Amino acid sequence: MNKTIYFLLLFILLTSDAVCSVEQKVSLTLEEQNYLKEKKEIRMCVDPDWEPFEVIDKDGNHVGIAADLIALAAGRVGVSIKLMQTKTWKETLSLSKAQKCDILSFVNQTPERDKWLIFTQPILSDPNVLITREEHPFVGDLHGLNNESVVLPFGTSMLERFSKDFPNLQMISVVSEADAMKMVSEKKADMTVRSLIVAAYIIKKEGWFNLKISGQPQGYENDLRIGVVKNERLLRNILDKGISTITPIEREAIINKHTGLTVKSGIDTKSVIYVVAGLFAVIGLIVLSNYFLRTKVRLEVAKNLKIKEELYAKTKQAEIGNLIANISHQWREPLSKLSSINLMTIVKIKMGQNIEKEWLLEQSQTVENTIDFMSHTMQNFLEFYKKSSVMQKFSAIESVEGVLSIIETKFIDHGIKVSLQGNEILMIEGIKNEWMQVWLNLLNNAIQILVERHTPNPIITIKIDAHSISFCDNGGGISSEPSSGGLGLPMCREIVSKYGAVFELKNIDSGVCASVVFNNIA
Repeated sequence: MNKTIYFLLLFILLTSDAVCSVEQKVSLTLEEQNYLKEKKEIRMCVDPDWEPFEVIDKDGNHVGIAADLIALAAGRVGVSIKLMQTKTWKETLSLSKAQKCDILSFVNQTPERDKWLIFTQPILSDPNVLITREEHPFVGDLHGLNNESVVLPFGTSMLERFSKDFPNLQMISVVSEADAMKMVSEKKADMTVRSLIVAAYIIKKEGWFNLKISGQPQGYENDLRIGVVKNERLLRNILDKGISTITPIEREAIINKHTGLTVKSGIDTKSVIYVVAGLFAVIGLIVLSNYFLRTKVRLEVAKNLKIKEELYAKTKQAEIGNLIANISHQWREPLSKLSSINLMTIVKIKMGQNIEKEWLLEQSQTVENTIDFMSHTMQNFLEFYKKSSVMQKFSAIESVEGVLSIIETKFIDHGIKVSLQGNEILMIEGIKNEWMQVWLNLLNNAIQILVERHTPNPIITIKIDAHSISFCDNGGGISSEPSSGGLGLPMCREIVSKYGAVFELKNIDSGVCASVVFNNIA
């Protein structure tokens, strides 16, 4: 008997969603049913570029938070919706004013829009926040600012309201929200006003981590509704019935689907303390690691200046700036990722969300993996850079791969393809760093010629066989002048000859090949 009750309760729990769905069915009056039969489909205009609320994707589909919420409400009252294709919000407003759309999705109600629309109850409420650059102070009262510029997309309710309510501010209108955020990021405007959900999503997606939330203007919340043309009051009433069936859990699931944010009431204080402490620890480790790494680099630079071989020293010094720039470039994305995790955690805390253990573990693992990558990148840099006089046998292909990882961003920035055709058997005896300097000079010369000549489909082919290594490009070759051939080649010849190998430079059909032929050292 106890087992029977147990399985019955389990069945009820598993089927509770289905029961809830049945309860959500909406009863329409006969008049409303006849209206929908006669109307057949409802034409809807949307904002084609308002992530994550709504966009029209490349396939012409309406996607985003608004799309899912409206589809849910419309489905429960049997409304069939036809999407009207537009390219800009300005075009959308024009179609709506001309009554070529029956409804306008996801809008705030304003006096201007009251002229041609009636509105449903809110389908989603979300606070607006002020977005500024990192150095801008917190804004408690917008009336206390003088002549600061606020950039907002054309035709938005916030532009309409702010222009009227804050004559002390300079208003700038742009085409899209992305343009507004970019202007603030580039110091072309002091601030913009965005939905909290949109702000968190866009800052994370676009990597605008020099921006921050600097305040919340009271009384300017987004009560997003469906706008219906004035002569369609029956349609407005039908949509209201559908909207009233949407539960907070369903709204939360849809928001989380498109943003990764989970909007919940209440806050798990213990989890927040652990997360904040963990983030501060990670940030502290990164700062401390950067300090020690910078100190170590400075020491290595100081040692490098003492190298007796003047030609080798000058070439090495010229590479210092490039190498540090490469490391900085390669660290930009992982640092953005760490900052993104920190921002999302702050948003969860400010929005009063419960921070789930699984989410915390997932983000912690991401932080760990990112730090490992950054450490590995810096280790490659230090291994190449530090002075060494140790003779050893090492893998030719591994030393070439180490140099490729150091200047990887150059290939990416200039669209240069690298083909490494390696023989893992080839071992070289000598000072590893000196040979890596040879590979670096040859690769940099190839990159320089490909970039200067704007070579189409540039490619560098590295071939390693049992007795030689060659670096070939398709940059068109070199002249026969003694001075031609690239920077650092005298040093390359000096290092190669030091170990009894032969350095060869010759033109091929598409470019030039620089080869090192080994005798008894390989």
